[in-house]
Amino acid sequence: MEHKQQQKRLNAGNKWSNLTKPVRILLFGMLAIVICGLVMINLLISSSDVSKLEEPEPRPTFIYDQNGEVASKISNSNIEGVHLDQIPKELIEAVISVEDQHFYKHNGINYFGIARAFTQNLIKGEVVAGGSTITQQLSKNVFLTQDRTYSRKFKELILTKKIERTYSKDDIMERYLNQIYFGEGAWGVQRAAQIYFGKDVSELTLSESATLAGLIKAPSRLSPYKNMEKSVERRNIVLSLMKREKYISKAEFNEATGQEIVLANQTMVNYKGKYPYYIDHIVEEAVNKYGLTKNEVLSGGLHIYTALNPVIQDALEEVYEDDRYFPESKPDQLIQSASVFLNPKTGGISALVGGRGEYTYGRFNNATQLIRQPGSTFKPLAVYTAALEQGFQISDLLVDEPININGYSPKNIDQRYRGQVTMYDAVAQSYNIPPVWLLHDIGIENGVRTVERFGIPLEENDHNLGLALGGLHKGTSPLRMAQAFSAFANNGVMMEAHAILEIKDSEGKVVGEWREHSEEVTKPEVAQQMTYMLKGAVEVGTGQNAQILGMEVAGKTGTTQLPFTGVGGSKDHWFVGYTPDIVGAVWLGYDKTDPEHYLTSTSSFTAPPIFRQVLSRSIGELPTKKFDLPLIAKNKKELEKQQKKLKDKEQTEEKKQRKQEKKEEKERKKREKKKEKEREKKEKKKEKEKRKREKEKEKEKKEKA
Repeated sequence: MEHKQQQKRLNAGNKWSNLTKPVRILLFGMLAIVICGLVMINLLISSSDVSKLEEPEPRPTFIYDQNGEVASKISNSNIEGVHLDQIPKELIEAVISVEDQHFYKHNGINYFGIARAFTQNLIKGEVVAGGSTITQQLSKNVFLTQDRTYSRKFKELILTKKIERTYSKDDIMERYLNQIYFGEGAWGVQRAAQIYFGKDVSELTLSESATLAGLIKAPSRLSPYKNMEKSVERRNIVLSLMKREKYISKAEFNEATGQEIVLANQTMVNYKGKYPYYIDHIVEEAVNKYGLTKNEVLSGGLHIYTALNPVIQDALEEVYEDDRYFPESKPDQLIQSASVFLNPKTGGISALVGGRGEYTYGRFNNATQLIRQPGSTFKPLAVYTAALEQGFQISDLLVDEPININGYSPKNIDQRYRGQVTMYDAVAQSYNIPPVWLLHDIGIENGVRTVERFGIPLEENDHNLGLALGGLHKGTSPLRMAQAFSAFANNGVMMEAHAILEIKDSEGKVVGEWREHSEEVTKPEVAQQMTYMLKGAVEVGTGQNAQILGMEVAGKTGTTQLPFTGVGGSKDHWFVGYTPDIVGAVWLGYDKTDPEHYLTSTSSFTAPPIFRQVLSRSIGELPTKKFDLPLIAKNKKELEKQQKKLKDKEQTEEKKQRKQEKKEEKERKKREKKKEKEREKKEKKKEKEKRKREKEKEKEKKEKA
């Protein structure tokens, strides 16, 4: 045996030595070329950059309302990425069966498939087939063009090997399913599931999974929206391949092929695009308060829980879609408006609309970004709260007569003067002279400090008596006004207005959470006195159009002057009002006010009805119907006494006036009677003189005759 083995080795050596030297050189050269080629290919593979696949798939951010229900979702991408464990096993198996049956067995390249495609290409004389694996398709979709050239194919192979060396099969499958195009504008399985079947990808059935897998080959031609027959035929092919690969049983095959493809109808709930102004504010809040980037918010797969009340928000949206609740606009410019409603006990923003007309992304949000003079809605903040804090009472008498303080001479809207009025009546009827006189009396700086406590910043040139009437240099926003008035509804405690309660990332980790921020801006007794006066403004004053049957409402109207003279009208209309459960601010005005574009009425007729409509449609969300004001019983009694005194005084003056009028009437009649007698006497005298002249003329005629 040993002899035979030695003989074999000797013969092998003889064969090699028998080869000619050129042949040996050729063989060595070919081996060197192969080795160099392999080295070069490996270098190309190693140097290839596939880090783009590390970028997280853009996933939509879901917005939840106060009940934890999805209210909207936002994304800046046409792809909505999902994790592999969210994708049904049947869909993955369907894709493998029809696109790459050896996906979990090969190392990225199916050499038999490439050989078959190469043969077809040689026969046709051009690149008509690719033999691509799922990994190859992924590399092509992410990194390359769709050109059918050999150079592109070579790059694809290099990138494919790099991907296979870098990622696991499951990672590759997840990225592939999130990148592939399924037609009808659907990139990725999540969008495809939504567009074709109106459901989340995790809810797909076997039949639906096979349908989507069948679309990959030619999504436009095989779309069930365009050709149901071809789509069903393609689905059945996929199912048969799944059965052959033993992914499904014969019974499952028969059941799935027997099912109809039921496509999503147009009435399915589409959360995307709902409540755009509220969503805009959420994005800004997430960026400014929680340090996120806009890209993280729009495509980071976040879950943002908010204070949104869907009932109130829907009511607000409905009102703003109905032009009947707004003044008629000029043809070339729409009267704009904004409203914001929040919970005074928590500061959570319940509803928000920032404009009228067609919404466009990034549009100016009047509810949060507007800076306009607040008019008389500022009186409770700048004057009356500060005065109550310094010891004034709602029953105290304030000056209501012409005044001139260093050249500043305010006038009441009705151009009347009453001498003295109670603070209550000054607030309810929105008189202008009393708050100006009162601010001068308590000191302008006290009013300034009070306003700033309410969270409204002022400028140096706002430190003047015009502050009493809301005549600010710039102004403030509906959101800040609603937040300020919330302190009155919450016994003097102002909660910071906010929309977001909590932010979780796509993995469920909390990345942002609302921390309660409150401030006692005034005493409970002061807040209750203000509420009582503002309730009066709605019951008997300028805010009567905000009244809601069976519910107490407090609030204040505001109207600002035009920046030019010569026409009768106003620039801005406001109403800031509240119930025990909600506070809202409403603003109306033109974006650009000029002699052709201005509001022709006062705020009493425009803003309060909008407030009333929204709350009337949301009445079930507002359980507390009456204000609880236990701290001001004494103040109310004093007011009643003071009002009775004023009424008695007014009645006494009226009696005196009537008596004086009667006396004057009597004297007038006496004078008229005397005048009448004198007139009659003169008439008689004239008549007598006339007859005398006529007699004399008659006598002269006779004498001549």
